[in-house]
Amino acid sequence: MAAVPLRRGRGRRSYQPMSEINVTPFVDVMLVLLVIFMVTAPLLTVAVPVDLPKAKAAAVGKPDKPLIVSVRADGTVFLQETQMDTATLIARLKAIALVRDNPRIFVRGDKTVPYGRVMQVMSSISTAGFPKVGLIAEDGSD
Repeated sequence: MAAVPLRRGRGRRSYQPMSEINVTPFVDVMLVLLVIFMVTAPLLTVAVPVDLPKAKAAAVGKPDKPLIVSVRADGTVFLQETQMDTATLIARLKAIALVRDNPRIFVRGDKTVPYGRVMQVMSSISTAGFPKVGLIAEDGSD
């Protein structure tokens, strides 16, 4: 008897799984996400809306993560993004000073808030023992 070769079927090809992974779509999605996060990250820094006055002064050197105290137009005070009264503000700043040595504090005051209110907040901060208190203003060179 003669041996007959086995037929696998007409027109059928044997299926072999591909052992390579196509990473091009993954890289494309990651690059798009990277661009989106790079564009939106600077917009998320300060969430308390304050209309700053303009000033023509040289920019201050970049300190190590300053604390931002904001005074809104209605006179309310915020530490970073948390609303609080002046007594609570001083207590929180003293608690932060236990962890960070001599923290730098910036005060942002809305241009419509009375000057006395901003000075009251700054005076409270400096009399509590924080010598590095500065004001933030927008660049007025137009």
